[in-house]
Amino acid sequence: MDAPRFKPVPWTELATPADVELWIDAHNRSLQEHIRPNESGYGVCFMLAPGGCLYLHTTQDGAILLDVDEEADWVTPLIAAATGATPPKGRLWVLPDDKLVQLVFGLNTLVDATILVVGHDFGSKLARHSRPY
Repeated sequence: MDAPRFKPVPWTELATPADVELWIDAHNRSLQEHIRPNESGYGVCFMLAPGGCLYLHTTQDGAILLDVDEEADWVTPLIAAATGATPPKGRLWVLPDDKLVQLVFGLNTLVDATILVVGHDFGSKLARHSRPY
């Protein structure tokens, strides 16, 4: 089996919204550098210290897709409070791009590590099988 392409990066707490914007910029550059043109389902997985994962993808048209795995259902009220959004009926949140800084800042103290992912099927039952490679 091949070694994973991506490795978890321990989280460093972000003190200000400007720190969050720098983090977002760094991850955008990392995605551009490491994601191959034919790959889909790419984004960032937030591994939460209390348990569970959130998979985040931003679309070309300015939406944020946030797939919350079952183990991370407990974070739903925090996502709603941080973004002002109504929780979806399923696992997939669709948020406007202007909520990204608030979302990351709101999750900030709960994140244990992040990892780039590809092949994540946002919103499907198979999402939990995405591979960080």
